[in-house]
Amino acid sequence: MNREDPDNPARPPAGTTLCALAELPERGAKGFRFRVDRFLFAGFVVRQGAEVRGYVDSCPHNGWPLAVMDDRYMTREGDRIICAAHGAVFTPLDGVCVGGPCGGDRLTAWPVAVLGGDVVTA
Repeated sequence: MNREDPDNPARPPAGTTLCALAELPERGAKGFRFRVDRFLFAGFVVRQGAEVRGYVDSCPHNGWPLAVMDDRYMTREGDRIICAAHGAVFTPLDGVCVGGPCGGDRLTAWPVAVLGGDVVTA
């Protein structure tokens, strides 16, 4: 099973607390890894002001994780998600690739919500 498989046993169930909203910069991101036996689920959340979105940490171009270093998913300006491997850039609130080798593709959504000041899986 790959990281994107919704039946991946390592994918955390709905209601799993990921972090406090206050831990996310207003234009930033944070990655998460979950393991169960030989299975891995990798995802990240992006904050743009009051909006928070979650994505599976897998570039649609090659399937590799987007960040080489922990939590380094955003451009320096904080207005785009960037794939460190090939430079593809994505809009943070819908995951659409707007530049690079996967133009027009999009990141796989990972449903998250903000509840009581925490970011949780939905």
